[in-house]
Amino acid sequence: MDASPHSKDGGKNALLRALPSIEQLLRRPSLAPRLEALPRARAVAALRLAVDRVRIRLLGGEPRPFEDADVDAALRTLSTPNLRPVLNATGVVLHTNLGRAPLAPEAVERVAAVARGYSNLEYDLDEGERGSRYAPLIGLLTELTGAEDALVVNNCAGAALLVLAALASGKECVVSRGELVEIGGGFRVPDVMRQSGAKLVEVGTTNRTRRADYEAALTPDTGLLVKVHRSNFALVGFTEEVGVAELSSLGRGRGVPVFQDLGSGALVPLGGEGLTTEPTVRMSVEAGADVVAFSGDKLLGGPQAGIVVGRKPLLARIKAHPLTRALRVDKMTVAALEATLELYRDGRPEAVPTWRLLAQPPEVLRTRAERLQELLGAQGVQVRVVAVSGQVGGGAMPLAQLPSFACVLKVGKPELFLERLRGAETPVIGRIADGEVLLDVRCLAEEELRLVTEAVAGTTQQERRP
Repeated sequence: MDASPHSKDGGKNALLRALPSIEQLLRRPSLAPRLEALPRARAVAALRLAVDRVRIRLLGGEPRPFEDADVDAALRTLSTPNLRPVLNATGVVLHTNLGRAPLAPEAVERVAAVARGYSNLEYDLDEGERGSRYAPLIGLLTELTGAEDALVVNNCAGAALLVLAALASGKECVVSRGELVEIGGGFRVPDVMRQSGAKLVEVGTTNRTRRADYEAALTPDTGLLVKVHRSNFALVGFTEEVGVAELSSLGRGRGVPVFQDLGSGALVPLGGEGLTTEPTVRMSVEAGADVVAFSGDKLLGGPQAGIVVGRKPLLARIKAHPLTRALRVDKMTVAALEATLELYRDGRPEAVPTWRLLAQPPEVLRTRAERLQELLGAQGVQVRVVAVSGQVGGGAMPLAQLPSFACVLKVGKPELFLERLRGAETPVIGRIADGEVLLDVRCLAEEELRLVTEAVAGTTQQERRP
């Protein structure tokens, strides 16, 4: 009775001892066709990965010896980029973990054009001398927002930090307690403000803040009145807040600029079933905000960026601050953002993928889900179509409930099934609801349905194996 475990351990140890060395594998004739065309460093890396995987497998109790197929699997792993496209079947449009806003084809083409060679990023072609990397963007941003000047940095948190550091370092910033939000990754607006060197002055209560609260907090040391748009959560019920227009009136009367961190940054009103009202950047500028910061990769639908617009004298101070250099964007961001802004300028917001994905009518989504159901059914997958509710995501429109449709898959172990879907040649990212795997079709293009079908069919076959 005691021999069985000892024999198992003995067999495992024998297989571990039998694992080939890297030099032995490099000389193995059967591997020559796979390795001879590769640089030695890449071949060695693949062999080490293959051996390590087999060792882990053996230690885990799977008694299968090393095979040439293990090298094939390792080579496939090394040839697959770590950052690669996935299919978003979560129903979340601006999914932060999946790269947020997909870019319009025009933006992708513009990025490719400037990435493959040299560009006039900081060169004025008319004057033949050094220029500003923001020059392609300023005219578009001022036209679209009504602001006097503009600046672009790497994200909205960086934009807020820069504005506070340039305009209020060593001074007091007055902000409502109900607007001290936490943004993604656990970072909090109060912490960002303190890093700028500004002194945070909280006024009002969590749910109610009045003009008198701001007035009472103003002192000769006040540098900014700050308003933070609650783009990633909502206060409902017994609430009160001071709007941008009223806060700007107070600021002008006391000679204190008003800075609004608008966050999600819609350039035009968004229409679509289930969406909530979102203030546009132009609305904030016209209401009197002296400086407004917003994101490029949320409701605007462009690349990751933090955009600052506002009055020229204040923007001049911001541009002159040393942090501007530390937070500057690269040529690909400038190219993608310029192309995206041009679509808005030309009255074509529907060409921006984010805008289009949010505006899809439910009947279109139902038809797409039924098409996916048909494709999956033809592969022997048990599936049904259900109505679901999606999200905008990216910390935008927290109360929005987007009516959508999803394919529900009948599987044995939902978590394992999703794990295998993530391991497909083109990974599919779905979700689990009520113990079932859901593939929401809102963010899936028609041409992607066959890729989803292939991934699901392959995963289903894996699940059926003994």
